[in-house]
This record gives sequence, C-alpha cells and structure tokens, in this order.
Amino acid sequence: MRIATWNVNSVKQRLDHLLSWLQERQPDIVCLQETKCVDEAFPREPIEAAGYNVAVHGQKTFNGVALLSRRPFDEVTPGLPGEPEDDHARFLEGVVSTEGGGAVRIACLYLPNGNPVGTEKYPYKLRWMDRLAAYAADRLALEEPFVMAGDYNVLPAARDVPNPDAWSSDALFLPQTRDKFAGLTALGFTDAIRAGSDAAGLYTFWDYQAGCWQKNMGLRIDHLLLSPQAADRLAAAGIDKHVRGWDKPSDHVPVWCDLALEAA
Repeated sequence: MRIATWNVNSVKQRLDHLLSWLQERQPDIVCLQETKCVDEAFPREPIEAAGYNVAVHGQKTFNGVALLSRRPFDEVTPGLPGEPEDDHARFLEGVVSTEGGGAVRIACLYLPNGNPVGTEKYPYKLRWMDRLAAYAADRLALEEPFVMAGDYNVLPAARDVPNPDAWSSDALFLPQTRDKFAGLTALGFTDAIRAGSDAAGLYTFWDYQAGCWQKNMGLRIDHLLLSPQAADRLAAAGIDKHVRGWDKPSDHVPVWCDLALEAA
C-alpha cells in the first residue's frame, strides 16, 4: 500500500498537477494540506474520476486538509482533539480497510507554522503539538498500522536544512519545537524517510523567493510518521522532488512510503 502526503498550496490551482502525479505515482492513500477551499468547493469530480474516494475538512482561503483513498473510508473524523474552540481546518483522520481484512489508520495534518515567534502563533503551535502527542499516544494504544502524515512545519535536525544557523530563531527549528517533535517520535513512531537514509539535502519544500529552488535551498518539513505496526511493514519511501520543477508548482513536493499491507 502506497501512502503519500503533499501540501498542494491550493488544490484548485494545483489540480492538474495533482491528477498528473496521481497517474504517475499511483498512490493508494493521499493526505493533502493547504487545500484552501471550503468543502463544497473541493474539486471532487475529477479526483473521483481518477479512482479515489474523497474526504475533506476545509475552510475558505486558508488551511484545509483532505484524504484520498482508492478504497472506501470506514471512518472519517475531522479535527484534532483537545481544544474545542480551535476552528482551523488542520486535521483529518480516516480508517481504510485492506483487502486482507485488516485496516490502516491515517491522520492527515497541517501543523501550525508558529511564526512570528513573539506572537500568539508560537504558543498555539506548541499547544497543537502537545494535543497531537496526546492523540498519538491514544492511537498507538490500539496497536494497529497507523500513519501520521502531513506538513509538520518542523525541521527535526540540522541535516534537514542547508544553513541551520540562519534558522536558529525560527519557529520551525527552535529547540522547543524540535524537542516536541522528538518527543512525538519517542512515543514509538518511525520517520519513514529517515528509516532509509540519514543523508542531508532530502528536502520537501523550497520557498518561491530568493531562488531557493534553483539553489536547492530547501527544507525537510513534510513527514510520514509510522506506528510500530506500520514501520514493521515499511518497504520503501521517497520524495518526488521533480514535481517542484513543474510549471507553477506548489512550494512543497509529495512524500510517500510503501507498506507491505494488502493494497487497493
């Protein structure tokens, strides 16, 4: 089963890219972030025509997450528990059965950026990470294949950024941010990309500004975290860097992993 995540930075603007990539990569389940549209405006029809069931949790102009699956959803739950007044569309959980009678649980997430650090945005990011850790611990207790995939807006280590010193005061790389991410993985998760390589330069995002793409000044902020039951079945993982070179691209690229589960 191939599971992927991609911050498309507007699903309507990137629809042609999404459809091309679905045809090219043939994922079974896809987590999308920054869809930037209300549920009613999500382009369901062409995606369904490509063979995918669609679940969305959107809002106008900002945020928005979606799940695409070749197999029907058994369950879909929007919203991260722990802060009822938080109405940002940043989290969507789905459960999909496999042909062999098992199931995989997927959490699609768009973690807050947190900048500027001196504003309420950074405490909100930290609270969100605490809520995510509580949710993750609860789900790990189910002892099932479980993947938390999305744009984490976290640089886990110095090798995930070309110039760490320049990011030392950024919300994506502050020690408190990295510590919370490390605490999350310490619950028992495996970073799918890092399971196969410790190399530097495995970026998933290149800013539109300052020639970042041309200079390969990227960041690794999109992650697939696997429960032990999923990590035991990890067969491959990759980053589709070439997508960033397409015409009018998202600033993020797809990240994917293959699990030895019964596929669609």
